[in-house]
Amino acid sequence: MLYSRFLLIFAPEMWTILPTFLYNMKVKDILGALEEFAPLALQDGYDNAGLQIGLAEDAEATGALLCLDVTEEIVDEAVLRGCNLIVSHHPLLFRPVKSITSRDYVGRTIGKAIRQGITVYAAHTNLDSAYGGVNFKMAEKLGLVAPQWLAPKESYLRGSSYVTAGEGIIATLPAALSQRDFMERVKEAFGLKSLRTNYASREKISRVALCGGSGAFLIPKAIEKGADVFITGEIGYHRFFGYESDILLLEIGHYESEQYTQEVLRDVILHKFPTLPVVLAKTKTNPINYL
Repeated sequence: MLYSRFLLIFAPEMWTILPTFLYNMKVKDILGALEEFAPLALQDGYDNAGLQIGLAEDAEATGALLCLDVTEEIVDEAVLRGCNLIVSHHPLLFRPVKSITSRDYVGRTIGKAIRQGITVYAAHTNLDSAYGGVNFKMAEKLGLVAPQWLAPKESYLRGSSYVTAGEGIIATLPAALSQRDFMERVKEAFGLKSLRTNYASREKISRVALCGGSGAFLIPKAIEKGADVFITGEIGYHRFFGYESDILLLEIGHYESEQYTQEVLRDVILHKFPTLPVVLAKTKTNPINYL
């Protein structure tokens, strides 16, 4: 114990080799905090959120690396930064795995994580549906006020109180903007060089609906709630048709719409474990390149 304290005082760069003395937090406790915020019961039926690779949940947590997708490079970064837990938004194991080989990135990533003793966890559609989750963060980045669920669902217990789950968000701008000015705000907030839009024309934008990821299924609900604009990551060619007189549609990219999910995960973990090293991945995992 005295030796570890000596290292703490005189060699701060070596802190990551002393997780037991410094943090004394188990990986499974961190996963429990994530599931209290976004219970797995909230995930969609097609999803596979939750524990992906977990051979050492009883291990002391040395740190958590947060990311959107899990790749070999993400595992390498976790090792380099002294983290034995990776928390992603998109599940590494989404479709059934019939074999684990080096022929695809999923198999290689699984093998590397197991060899390095790293636990991999995903908070996906359950985090989309959780109060204060992905869509609330999008609204915050746009400076929207009074966010409410576009499509409310059931209530669930978080800590000692109940909160409501849902899909999408509808909120308002503090002051109405012209269509052009609002689109520039969206580009700035999400770091975009361009936007895909329909041919709708709005004199002013005030009421904003949005959904991270692939949220085009909520377009009718946004129109029903009186939104001037609907923003999502992916819309798809055919869904752009027919809404020109109803609502402005903005497609910003799947990765771009969910890039701030890491901040949601960080805040959830640090709220319960303020001394745990929690880092946002520096590795960019967007598989789409813009030229």
